[in-house]
Amino acid sequence: MIPRDYTYELLHCAYEVYNELGPGLLESIYEEALYRELSNNGFEVKRQVSVPVYYKGEKIRDDLRLDLIVDDLVIIELKSVTEYKKLFEKQLYTYLRLTDCKLGYVINFNVENLKEGIHTVVNHKIE
Repeated sequence: MIPRDYTYELLHCAYEVYNELGPGLLESIYEEALYRELSNNGFEVKRQVSVPVYYKGEKIRDDLRLDLIVDDLVIIELKSVTEYKKLFEKQLYTYLRLTDCKLGYVINFNVENLKEGIHTVVNHKIE
């Protein structure tokens, strides 16, 4: 189980980025800013992580690219869209299963209030 204070600090970094930059920028800008904010706050962060995908035991030619993985525990999928889709959460759930991570967040920075843009996804298959 991931401690509540850990996730609080992690999400606090996202709020810092939002408060500094506001909505409406490119996803890549938020990725860079959140990477820096998390790193500066003691998190180990990897960007654009390559994850191999297998189909019936055979490796697919193209790897999956994850926006951010924090401390090899939490996947953060970043968005900057005007229309949020629940499909983003289903995609993140697939990413969690492929990596054996327990927790993920879809964070859409293109919102009036960041609280509306944070969506939590839990991999219930990991105990």
